[in-house]
Amino acid sequence: MKIGFWRSGEADLRMSGAAWRETMAGRGARRMAGVALALILSIWLPTFNASARADPMALWNIVHGKCVPHMEAGLGPKPCEQVDLDGGVAQGVAILKDLVGVAQMLAIPTRRITGIEDPQMLAPDAPPVFAVAWGAKTLVEARLGRALPREAVGLAINSKWARSQDQLHVHVDCMAVPVVKALTEYASALDGQWRAMTVPLQGRVYFARRVDSKDLADVAPLKLLADGVEGAREHMGAYSLAAVGATFDGKPGFILLADQFSLEAGGHAEDLEDHDCAIAHSTP
Repeated sequence: MKIGFWRSGEADLRMSGAAWRETMAGRGARRMAGVALALILSIWLPTFNASARADPMALWNIVHGKCVPHMEAGLGPKPCEQVDLDGGVAQGVAILKDLVGVAQMLAIPTRRITGIEDPQMLAPDAPPVFAVAWGAKTLVEARLGRALPREAVGLAINSKWARSQDQLHVHVDCMAVPVVKALTEYASALDGQWRAMTVPLQGRVYFARRVDSKDLADVAPLKLLADGVEGAREHMGAYSLAAVGATFDGKPGFILLADQFSLEAGGHAEDLEDHDCAIAHSTP
């Protein structure tokens, strides 16, 4: 698990139970494993977190205690890069430069939302975190001093069990070069249904689907996960989600990737990103 001071992370066709069980073959009975995992984590994680995690409220304290008050007082967003309060604090999203990485940004709601498991993110009035996060691509590019193709940038939110902060945050950064290459080759096989990929990404088999959207302003990625993958809604905290820029038939879109935490690994979609942004030096 990677831990930094501020880090952790349309109608849809439901995946059939048979498809889900087939893709999970070799990983145990998923439902029983989920119950057992929750029990084990409830015992193990408090001890682990006490020694390994930074202050889990650090992000919230920065955004709620500094960035928002500064904006409301007309003093600018600092220490955040930007704070969008057009819809009020309840709909607001702040962008903060992460301490880790040359250009990594974090998109953080300005109201209290614990993480991917928080039911507020599935409600109709959920703040537009993913849309604002994608807009922060320009801030990543500014740090790098160059524009990036949409396929080179991704958004990631880690699972409850693989994060260090208890305020929802989306990691905005360059994607790892091998991941970009794999997704470019795989994109034509994707449609609007969640399916297990036939190739691993960074050693994990992700579930993937495409989304036809320019900027994620018209879709809710977490709701697509909750509604489209059997059992996800009841166990959102165990899931991690990434949205990677893509182009389908000449039109902009995204590839959504989902992974479930296990005691071995997983639940950390941030692993698909490269905080050194090597791709910025390998693309024309």
